[in-house]
Amino acid sequence: MCGLFGEVRFDGERPDVGAVERGCSRLAHRGPDGHGVWSSGATAFGHQRLSIIDLSAAGSQPMVDAELGLTTVFNGCIYNYRELRAELQTAGHRFFSHSDTEVIAKAYRHWGLDFVRHFKGMFAFAISERDTGRLVLGRDRLGIKPLYLDQDARRLRFASTLPALVAAGGADTSIDRVALAQYMTFHSVVPAPRTILTGIRKLPPATVRVVEPDGSSTDHLYWEPSFTRDPERADWSAQDWERALLDSLRAAVERRMVSDVPVGVLLSGGIDSSLVVALLAEAGQRDLMTFSIGFDSAGGESGDEFEYSDLVARHFGTRHHRIPIDSSRLLPGIDGAVSAMSEPMVSHDCVAFYLLSQDVARSVKVVQSGQGADEVLGGYDWYPPLARVPRNEAVEAYSQVFFDRRYDRLGDVLAPGWMPDRDVATEFVTEAFARPGADEAVDAALRNDTTVMLVDDPVKRVDNMTMASGLEARVPFLDHELVELAGRIPPALKLADGGKGVLKRAARGVVPDAVIDRTKGYFPVPAIRQLEGPYLERVRQALTDPAARARGLFRTDAVERMLAAPNETRTTLGSNALWQLALLEMWLQDMDIR
Repeated sequence: MCGLFGEVRFDGERPDVGAVERGCSRLAHRGPDGHGVWSSGATAFGHQRLSIIDLSAAGSQPMVDAELGLTTVFNGCIYNYRELRAELQTAGHRFFSHSDTEVIAKAYRHWGLDFVRHFKGMFAFAISERDTGRLVLGRDRLGIKPLYLDQDARRLRFASTLPALVAAGGADTSIDRVALAQYMTFHSVVPAPRTILTGIRKLPPATVRVVEPDGSSTDHLYWEPSFTRDPERADWSAQDWERALLDSLRAAVERRMVSDVPVGVLLSGGIDSSLVVALLAEAGQRDLMTFSIGFDSAGGESGDEFEYSDLVARHFGTRHHRIPIDSSRLLPGIDGAVSAMSEPMVSHDCVAFYLLSQDVARSVKVVQSGQGADEVLGGYDWYPPLARVPRNEAVEAYSQVFFDRRYDRLGDVLAPGWMPDRDVATEFVTEAFARPGADEAVDAALRNDTTVMLVDDPVKRVDNMTMASGLEARVPFLDHELVELAGRIPPALKLADGGKGVLKRAARGVVPDAVIDRTKGYFPVPAIRQLEGPYLERVRQALTDPAARARGLFRTDAVERMLAAPNETRTTLGSNALWQLALLEMWLQDMDIR
């Protein structure tokens, strides 16, 4: 896990190594163990290293393979790198390190653009070809590892975070109106390739982009899960699906223990993270470190789930760390979390992950997390209303239960000058749902949430907040083989038992029943859901700041109304609408966007 930055020129000029250094300095938190810069011809790479695999200097980046004429920078982990290394050695390739980075370069030379299909892992990479000047960029199937782009006619810059590209200088930081409408509709999610800033884009997941020396490029989409029924499994019983799912998760969890340093688990006390702990214990892991977080209660809402995380820790004998967050850390934690965001994210989980990661990073460098199960296996409450909806009515039904606000209500919040001239959110979902490969309305929603919403909310949240403390998070529920299997599971099995039924039933006898039967939880930060005191004042400060007034994104009367009753206006899914507005302004101001 690391941070990467690069520039390639199309105009005959040398790359700006100073810009690469500035970008890397903004990535230092992602890779505190090492720093490197390489430049040759029209291309320059920078890298910040978090040492997880091959801790020696041989694993440093940028990694130059003089024999192959390839230079690589890479962020992530290839979990099956040892098997691929052995296969490549048998094919005649010689290795000078024991790192997964070198496996990427050798695999590219051996298999060409199909090389990514051989990888099991999370990754974002750039490969420069010495002899052709070609640049190859790639991102993993579920977009677990980010890759942001700033391109014009003269050059392309790319980085692990958006702030690194802004820090390098020269990016167009004007607000993208389409992205703003998406942010206000999809719980702050802006689907790839857009970001909230006009001049910065992101490489879509499951994509390899080949950039030629003249700046032209070709994208190769190498994976898309099918949410249709598999004829070869037509006779499977519910128990067959449960066994297959548990076996797939077992393999995914074990795969993510590949490391040259210890691996812990973020244990919320919910079924997802508890099952990760259970399967690691089953595999014989000893002295497993687990970590849970709790906050003070507010507005009648509990701020911790220690009851369940303690239960799981005792049951499996983990070395458990209970981390209560003193209220004095919360307000600075909000600002710290905002600063760590590559894009504005409204979920209060961000603050929890940010503060949790600060403490966890003192004990381990790598953790597993239960993120992604709800999107992949139907755990959210907006899926059941779609169960009886005809496939051709799925877009409208999904929009009613999922959108924060419909297009005809955007004008209640956005200032007139920022309103898009068309319903861009509904257009996006309509196009996504129209693609073949999703049989039922629930299938279409799960596919969209798995390949779009999950990528740019929960997954990005975990990456940004853990990496802010130099902590690598691995997400077994987003193992691509597990996601492929989950897509084939009949929706009725997923929606059973209040959601994630197939997982709950598979977990019986593996985790304590109390964890399975509990009310669904989340990372609770009540002080953000119920704004009052200094947290409300922080929101007021952001929305009345001169920069916010000059920008004029939101209607003044709407802001004043929400500030007068800060916990009254909720989105369709119950989020605090005032926080959504304030978070965007807090992020823009932290980035010094004018």
